[in-house]
Amino acid sequence: MTGAVLPFDREIGLAELLRAVPRAKLEAALTHSAGPLWRIVDAAGVALFESGSLADGGASAPLRLDFELVGTIEGPAGSGDALAGAARWLEMVLSSSLRYRMAADLHLEAVHADYEALQVKHAQLQASELRYRELAAQLEQRVEAQVEVIGRTQRELYRSAKLASIGSLAAGMAHEINNPVGFVRSNLLTAATYLQQLQATLHAYAQGEREQAGLLWQKHDIDFVLADFAGLIEESAGGADRITRIVAKLKAYASAEQAPVAMADPNEAFRAAIGVASEQLPPGARIETDLQPLGLLMCDRAGLQLALLSLLQNASQALGSNGGLIRAASCMAGDAVQLTVSDSGSGIAEAVRGRIFDPFFTTREVGQGMGLGLTVCNDIVRAHRGRVDVDSAVGQGSTFTIYLPLGGGLDRIP
Repeated sequence: MTGAVLPFDREIGLAELLRAVPRAKLEAALTHSAGPLWRIVDAAGVALFESGSLADGGASAPLRLDFELVGTIEGPAGSGDALAGAARWLEMVLSSSLRYRMAADLHLEAVHADYEALQVKHAQLQASELRYRELAAQLEQRVEAQVEVIGRTQRELYRSAKLASIGSLAAGMAHEINNPVGFVRSNLLTAATYLQQLQATLHAYAQGEREQAGLLWQKHDIDFVLADFAGLIEESAGGADRITRIVAKLKAYASAEQAPVAMADPNEAFRAAIGVASEQLPPGARIETDLQPLGLLMCDRAGLQLALLSLLQNASQALGSNGGLIRAASCMAGDAVQLTVSDSGSGIAEAVRGRIFDPFFTTREVGQGMGLGLTVCNDIVRAHRGRVDVDSAVGQGSTFTIYLPLGGGLDRIP
C-alpha cells in the first residue's frame, strides 16, 4: 500500500492510519462484517492486521481508500461480498481518520506558528518594557530634579516675600516713628528757645533789674511761654509713648521669628499682625476686631503672622486714601479655626480673581508691589493644611477667610 501525499512535509502510510484506530475495536468490527478469517495487506504485501490463518489462499477483494491510498483486505473463498462491505466500511473509517489527522496536524502547525509569533512578540514586549523602565527611571530622576528646583524656587520666593514684607514693614514703621520723633524734636527746640528767654528774664530779676526784667517779660511774652511750655512737655511725652507702643508692637511681632513650631493660639498671631498693621493705616481708616476664643493649633506662628499681615496690608491698600473699615475676626468653624479679614475697599474684579494667588501677579502700579504677598499667604496656609477662600465684589470690598484644621498638622513651609 502506498503512502498518502499530504499538503505538508511528509507522507502518511496505511499502517500509521490503522494505528490511529483502536486494534481491539477494529478486529471486532471486521470479524463481524467480514467473517472470522481476514487480513489487511498494504501495497508492499506486508500484512498489517490478521485475524487468522488463510492457508487455503482464498479469494481476496480489493480495499481502496481516498488520497490514493491502495491496500487489500483478504479473506477465504466465497467471502467477496462481505470483504467488499468491510473494505468500504474500513475505507470510510480510515478516510475520516486521515481527514482528522490532517486537520489535527494543520491545527498543530497553526498553533506552533502562533506560539512562535507570540514568542517573538513576547521578546519584543520584553525589550519594549525594558526601554520603558529605563525611560521611567530617567523620567523619575528628571521629576525629582524638577521638584527640587521648584522647592528651591519656592523657598527663594518665600524668602523674597519675607524680605519684601520686612522692608515694607520697616518703611512703614520708620514713617510712623518719624512723625512723633519729628514733633518731639521740634518741641525740644522750641523748649530750648523758651528756656533761654526764661533764663534771661529770671537773670534780670535776680540782679534786681526789675524794669529790665519787666521789659524782657513783655518782649518774650513769658505768660504765653509758661502756658505753652506745659503743652510742649505733654505733647512730647505723648509722642514718646507712641514710639514706645510702636516698638512694643514690633517687638511682639518679631518675637514670633524665634518661636518654634508648637501648639499655640492663632489669636496671638492675629493680634500681633493687627498691632503692626494698625500703625500703617491710611487716614480715616480703622480696624475693628472680633476675636473669639479658639482651640490650640500646631502652627508656625511667624509664618501665620506673615500670612495675616499680608491680608491686613492688602485690605489697607484696598481702602486707599478714602479710608474705611477693616474687620478682623476669628471663631471656630467645626473642627477648624476660621480667621477672617474683610474690608470696605474697592473689591476685586471677577476677571483677575482667579490669579490673585499667582506669583508676581499684581494690579498695582509698577514699583508699588511685587505680587508675592497673597502667594506666600496661600502657601503658608496650605502648609498648615488649610485653605483661603475669597469673596469679593467691585466697589463693595473683599473678604478673605482662612480655614485651619485643628488636627491638620504642619508641612514644611518653604
